[in-house]
Amino acid sequence: MEQFLAEDKYQVVIFDIEYTIGHVGHNQKIVIAQLCVRHDVLLYHYHLATRPCERFSRFINSSDYSFAMVDTTNDLKALKVSGLKCPNLVNIQHHYKVWGSDKNKLNSLVDLALAIIDPYYMKMKNEGKKDKNAWPSVWHGGKFELGFFSPAGDSNYYVGIWYKKIPVQTVIWVMNRDRPVSDPSSSELTLAPDGKLVLLLNENQQKRPVWSSASHARTSNGPVVAALLDSGNLVLRGRQPGNSSEVMWQSFEHPTDTLVPGGWVGLNKSSGAYQALVSWRSAVDPSTGLYMDWVDPSGSGQYTFSWNGTTVYHRVGASSGQRFASVPEMGMSSRYKYTSVNNDEEVSFSFEVVNPSTLSRMVMSPHGQLTMFDWSSESGQWLLHWATPTSPCDVYSVCGPFGLCDVASSQYCRCLPAFDAASPGDWTGGCARKTSLYCSNGTSPDGFLPVQNVKLPSSYFSDADAAGSSGDCGSACLRNCSCTAYAYSGGGCLVWGGDLRNIQQVTDGEAGSSTLFLRVAAADLAAASNHGGASANERDVILVASSVSFLTILCLFVFVCWRHRRLKTVRHDGSLLVFSHGHLARCTDNFSQKLGMGSFGSVYKGTLRDGDHTAVAVKRLEGSAQGEKQFRAEVRTLGTIHHVNLVRLRGFCATRRERLLVYDYMPNGSLASAMAGPSFGLLDWGTRFGIMAGVARGLAYLHEQCQERIVHCDVKPENILLDAAFHPKVADFGMAKLIGRDFSHALTTARGTVGYLAPEWVQGLPITPKADVYSYGMTLLELVSGRRNRDAGGRGAGHFPLWAATKVSEGQFVALLDERLAGDADVVELGRACSVACWCIQQSEAMRPTMGQVVQVLEGSLMVGAAPVPRHLEVFCAEDSRTL
Repeated sequence: MEQFLAEDKYQVVIFDIEYTIGHVGHNQKIVIAQLCVRHDVLLYHYHLATRPCERFSRFINSSDYSFAMVDTTNDLKALKVSGLKCPNLVNIQHHYKVWGSDKNKLNSLVDLALAIIDPYYMKMKNEGKKDKNAWPSVWHGGKFELGFFSPAGDSNYYVGIWYKKIPVQTVIWVMNRDRPVSDPSSSELTLAPDGKLVLLLNENQQKRPVWSSASHARTSNGPVVAALLDSGNLVLRGRQPGNSSEVMWQSFEHPTDTLVPGGWVGLNKSSGAYQALVSWRSAVDPSTGLYMDWVDPSGSGQYTFSWNGTTVYHRVGASSGQRFASVPEMGMSSRYKYTSVNNDEEVSFSFEVVNPSTLSRMVMSPHGQLTMFDWSSESGQWLLHWATPTSPCDVYSVCGPFGLCDVASSQYCRCLPAFDAASPGDWTGGCARKTSLYCSNGTSPDGFLPVQNVKLPSSYFSDADAAGSSGDCGSACLRNCSCTAYAYSGGGCLVWGGDLRNIQQVTDGEAGSSTLFLRVAAADLAAASNHGGASANERDVILVASSVSFLTILCLFVFVCWRHRRLKTVRHDGSLLVFSHGHLARCTDNFSQKLGMGSFGSVYKGTLRDGDHTAVAVKRLEGSAQGEKQFRAEVRTLGTIHHVNLVRLRGFCATRRERLLVYDYMPNGSLASAMAGPSFGLLDWGTRFGIMAGVARGLAYLHEQCQERIVHCDVKPENILLDAAFHPKVADFGMAKLIGRDFSHALTTARGTVGYLAPEWVQGLPITPKADVYSYGMTLLELVSGRRNRDAGGRGAGHFPLWAATKVSEGQFVALLDERLAGDADVVELGRACSVACWCIQQSEAMRPTMGQVVQVLEGSLMVGAAPVPRHLEVFCAEDSRTL
């Protein structure tokens, strides 16, 4: 501790508070506390010379000023030796006597100590008394401050770091961005006994954790202290062997939307941890937004921008050390020094300013542009140095669904005809229809309005059967109730389903300019006609398409099929690859190398003829009804999302007779096959724990981070694939269902696999993402033990989950460990895995954690107690025993 304090040149003030027990005159004076207040450090030490003084402890804990207790001792000499006297630093020591049990006098001493060390303290304290919601102890650093703020001026408060010496509050980091608190005066930021920085909320006389710093493998041999550095980095440091100090956690490893000099974005290749810039939701909402700047997870080393974690819309390329390949403006100024690293351990990018007095920040804006700002003292505002993409209209979905981006307009977003802004001033939600569409059994009175001179949205399908004319194309769209627009160009019919995003207004004759025919309700079509919204020729097209649609009632649906005359694949940015059947037949050597067979068809290995000879797995669906359902489910889910722990769907082929899906090839097969083979015993604990955490992150992404929550419905080892490095990929989304965020329950029809089915499936209750949590818990127990939960190896095999839960409740985690590991496992990680697995398989879904909480438990940032033994397993086991 002494060496750590000596390394940081901060002033320390030490107060010995002498307190009298009993009445005045009894002369029972003892020194009960030594308060060490350090500038820029949340730190106090207290010492009781003879015995604990509960009254003083209650005072400290009940005061309005939150400090972190990092060390206690029962010996005053030992306390001083430990470094509180802080030799080699400027020390001012004061000795005060307090008589009786006057809490106000103690309170005054604390005020005096803080006023000496921080001149802003009394000002904030007085303001805090006037406004009960004001945070009375803003943490003042040299260049930055940490404290509560409310960007919208409402009841949502966040802990953030902002610049100290400029008049415009500019936040560079947000602690609890997705979990605001409503009353800062009931919250406290403290260092927990295990060294974690914790934000607590006092509710009903109980302290509930709102946020906690991530746990690391490194542990401290002594006190842990928190420091706000002049770089804006919030750091936890602890003492290591040899009395050296080491960073245990730092905010620079967990950036939000802003990069400041000294910070970085990148990827730690050993841990798999990303440092990414994720935008605010809006200018006044710091919660996790839709746009992200991160390292390409495919391993190219390039930096990419993505929307909603799924759609890559911009690539700035790899850094040359001077600038990104696609941002020439970065090399036009000598005020910055950029650093790029790409080695076996990490990929990272950072920048410094040549003049230390320059204030600069790089921000991923809520509108999807990466921007660089410099502070101008003359104008008193932030000046934009560069932005990429240069045009806001090049940002994917910048105007939301059914929004039109026009860079020539002062307000570049507006709604398509027959639509109104869903939330004026916030284009995240895009536009909503004025009148709902009507469609039943392939018949619809809807029509089309032309939107001229636009770049067409991505993710469309080609309907070769309707390529005869524009009228035929419109008729085909009207027969499909999910079709929202079409375009006819060059003899081809393109149709869109669902939300239309990324539509750009361009000038007449500009390359890529087309006319989009937007499907609207009959009422909106009539209103547009009355206002001269379409030309005579365009109205003829609309009327012909509408008339034909009324007569076409024999066709129930038209499925999309993109035919390529040269039997090649064609990639469209932001969409899947569409393969011809002949191309896939050649890639798989006429479907000769079968990898396996499932309930919906067979899987074959193939090699794409893309120059890189990419290995793929081609699933050939069989059975007209079930195969079609699985095909739609897979394309609907995997076609719009991307995560490092979800199998990648590269594309598909749809003909009149066949449905094929093309995935990345996983050389280590499924987790189930690995567990069944002799090599599974060779997988060490670290690999198994990595599989547990990876699957949890993939499911958490499906449940919590997609625009629509996705319930997998069939989580089990057979549907977890392993790549060459044994990184897990959740696969087989044939049973998956999308649940809108406004609805907590959506499914009632049973689906899944016996042994992994949550009780609500069996009971016929509505299903939530907690059903996946249950299945994950069963899979977790199998990974720990190396046994299947319904193994037929003996009479008692069917009782394994109940036996495992009982052992966990007794704290016998090692009893569950696979014997082939010979006890070689991290006992802390083993305890976390076993404990959270038993919480996951609780009968009541309300008692199960979310997958996000599961990830926190496995990472060590959320602690859980012992779970009760799930008694519903006894019923299942009793039924099993009667059949054995």
